[in-house]
Amino acid sequence: MSTTSAGTSSINRNIERVSPELVEAAARYQAAILADVAGRRGTVHGRVQPLSPKMKVAGPAVTVEVRPGDNLAIHAALAIAKPGDVIVVDGKGDLSCALLGEIMATQAKASGIAGIIIDGAVRDAHELANGDYPIFSAGLNPCGPTKSVAGLVNAPISIGGTAVNPGDLVVGDADGVVVIPRKDVARIVDLAQKKLDMESARIAAIHKGDVRPGWVEKELRAAGMLGEGEAL
Repeated sequence: MSTTSAGTSSINRNIERVSPELVEAAARYQAAILADVAGRRGTVHGRVQPLSPKMKVAGPAVTVEVRPGDNLAIHAALAIAKPGDVIVVDGKGDLSCALLGEIMATQAKASGIAGIIIDGAVRDAHELANGDYPIFSAGLNPCGPTKSVAGLVNAPISIGGTAVNPGDLVVGDADGVVVIPRKDVARIVDLAQKKLDMESARIAAIHKGDVRPGWVEKELRAAGMLGEGEAL
């Protein structure tokens, strides 16, 4: 029995989103900084990359699950997503057919959707990569999708090995994509500033001639790569 016939919809229109204020605060940081302070968890598999390294996106996730090669549920997500949302698609890493192209990206941009992240293929790559609308994908394929198989919108998904719940914070940039659970965002943003301050201080120290981090020899001894009293 399908979920629809059982009295519930495959499309969840009402989700609790990370606040716009926290999205704005988190968007100031690299995905790498956020991933580090999140315990080096929450990063999407490196196959999912922006079509241009200049692209960056941050916002609450509108999640989509599709059968490989079918984009019907993505069209539903485009219809219900709110301005500032990021559509995040579990395309199963399949590259046999593109799930999105220039027309859908144009619709998303006109609707105020902040960007689209797809663990699958897209097409019209030249136009999209040279535009200013953030699109992240696992690859390219000129073959178009079918539009006939039911999927899920705003249900828990897994994309590139990372769990994503509707409303979670998603940040993507030239390094890739990181997902922060909605309840953790405020704490992660606070830690991110401390991490950024520390890294900025370390880079400044390197420029002044302090080229070797002080912790290296201690960790080498702990790993058995240096003996007691031995130095680099």
